This record gives sequence, structure tokens and C-alpha cells, in this order.
Amino acid sequence: MAAFLTSCYGLSRKILPAGALVLVAAVAPKTPPPTTEQLTTRMSAAIENLKTLRCTVKAQERAAGNINQARSIMKLTYNPVRIYIKTHKDVEVLWVTGQNNGDAWVYPAAFPYVTLSLDPKGKLMRGNQHHTALQAGFGTISDLLRTTNLRQDNSFSRSFRYTGDTLLLGRTCHVLRSSYPQFRYVSYKAGKNETIATVAERFGCGEYRIIERNGLSIGEKIPEGKVIHVPNAYGRRTTVCVDPRTFLPTMVQVDDDKGLFERFEFTDVIANQPIPLAEFSKDYKGYKL
Repeated sequence: MAAFLTSCYGLSRKILPAGALVLVAAVAPKTPPPTTEQLTTRMSAAIENLKTLRCTVKAQERAAGNINQARSIMKLTYNPVRIYIKTHKDVEVLWVTGQNNGDAWVYPAAFPYVTLSLDPKGKLMRGNQHHTALQAGFGTISDLLRTTNLRQDNSFSRSFRYTGDTLLLGRTCHVLRSSYPQFRYVSYKAGKNETIATVAERFGCGEYRIIERNGLSIGEKIPEGKVIHVPNAYGRRTTVCVDPRTFLPTMVQVDDDKGLFERFEFTDVIANQPIPLAEFSKDYKGYKL
């Protein structure tokens, strides 16, 4: 395409005088900026319509007062879900729908240097990460904008606004921003059969801060009537950068009452191009699984 455009440009210089080229450029129509509704709708649709995804993710997550950083390459298919992740520390994770009794294969790149089978939602595998391996890709970002009848208050999801364009890593992107100064922790009395996940869904706040604030364990059932402290939204200030060509996110940053909570940058994004099934096998050449 680039060569084709270059050749056309050279041909136009031979045929048209310079002044005509200036005139053409001056009257070329500009694409109108998107509205907030158009941008959120197209981004949500782009995420929902993903069939495959390859990308590199740079993550920053606050845990116990520190900012943990990681860089991972990811390969995913949807319907059925297959996930392969390799971190900058050479840790490898493979999870495939219907295989390994629901566990992930994990090569820890550390002693005892053998592949483990771990629950992807369990404490051993998740550690102090904000999200599970099953949330790899853009699912968490889509949830930021989702309104449901289960939520006690959908005002956070409705607070996003298109605020213009910016440059990120040398590329133009549309910016969606939420300013939510009413962010705070509120008291909540757990109901019957309440879990961390159901409370997180009710408040749209994610599980991690509920776990951290209340000294809970991952996957723990909360006793009925227990009062816990829960964020009333996902963040105080949230910024999502969206690629204007694919309408997939290129960056999301969330700040709360303590400052930076998390930031994810997506590069080398290749969407909806076939990925050989062999690349989701633990025996694939080059894997240490």
C-alpha cells in the first residue's frame, strides 16, 4: 500500500502543477472526530468481535505500596478460549478450554524447573496480580464501560468522555477519560453466599482492592453479615487510549485515592489473523512447558 501511494504521488507531480496539489490538499475533507457514544460503541464492538489476538503487554500494578512491572507476549483465541503467555522472566502459561481439568500449565522458570498445573484463579498462580490469566487481553477494559443490572451504581461507567486525540508511542490515538472525584471506599454487609467476585461485580471495582483492603484470601467466601470496605468504582481517574484504525485499546491507566493503581500498554497488536492450533499445545517447539 505504501509503495502504491508513493507511485501515485509521483505520477500526480508529473501531471498536475504544484499549485493544483496545494488546492487539492486544502479542500480535502477532514474526518469529523467521533462522539463519546461512537467511540465507546466501536471499541466495545471491536473487543467483542475478536477471534484471535497477538500482542505485547507492558503492565504496571500497585501492590502493597509498590509498583510491580512486567512485560508479556500473549496469544489468544476466543470461542473456544485458548491463552498462551510468556513473561519477560521467561515464565510461561498455557490455558485451553476443556483441557488439564481446568488448570493452567505453568512453567515457573525457577526451581524446581518443572511444569506445574495450577488453578488460574487460585492464590499460587495469581499472587499479587490485579487480574487472572483468564482476563488476558482486553476483557477488563471492556468491563470498565459496561453497565449491568447487577451494579448498584452505573455512574462510573457512564462518566467516560471523548476528550480529543493524543500521541502515544509515536502514534495518534483517541482518548476516553473518566473523572470520578466521588471515588471512595464504602461499607458493605455481605449477603448470603457472597464471594469476593460477586461483590466486585456489584460495585464494578475489581477483586484486588477488596482482597487487599480487607485482608481476604483469593477465592474466599465472605461470611453472611460480615462488613467489608469496598471501592464504589474502579478508579478516580481513568484514561483509555484507542487506536483509530482498529478501535482496540492501546493503553489504559487507572488512578485512585493513592495515585497510580494500574497501567497497561498494548503494542505489536495483531487481531483476527489465524493462529495455528499447535501454538496452544504444551509440546509446541520452543516452549518449555
